[in-house]
Amino acid sequence: MFRTAQVITSLNSAIGRAVSWLMLGIVLVQFAVVILRYVFGAGSVWVQESILYMHGFLFLLSAAYALAIDAHVRVDVFYRDASPARKALVDLAGCALFLLPMCAVILWHAWPFVQISWMIREGSRETSGIPALYVLKTAILVYAGLLALQGLALMLRAAAALSGNAPALETFARKEG
Repeated sequence: MFRTAQVITSLNSAIGRAVSWLMLGIVLVQFAVVILRYVFGAGSVWVQESILYMHGFLFLLSAAYALAIDAHVRVDVFYRDASPARKALVDLAGCALFLLPMCAVILWHAWPFVQISWMIREGSRETSGIPALYVLKTAILVYAGLLALQGLALMLRAAAALSGNAPALETFARKEG
């Protein structure tokens, strides 16, 4: 159980670290756009849209990594001072009652839009824009899937901690809230 959680977390960590490089890409491309526009008087819709795509991919594909490293915003009125077992129980309940249903709703509602987008090979509204909007829309499904997987990993880790698994319990003891 705990091993499965570690594998899922490793996957999401690798994806999160890889897509974090998109931030550098965003900065460099935005810098190039500014130079092209104000120094050379030129612009490119495709290049400007690429910034939006990178931004979308960055946030959609790194959300599960943020959950893995406990970087999401949390109202920690009670959580911070709770025992490791209570933290595990809160995380287990939170994932089961809120996170996984939210991911299911996102998948359920996004699927038809992504499917249609792929069928028509949806592209930019701009003639010189990126002709692959369907790829960006697919990232919404990947986002919900990776987040659900990480939620499952968190639930497995919490269940292991509640059943007395020392390494799992230690992960909740280190959490600050």
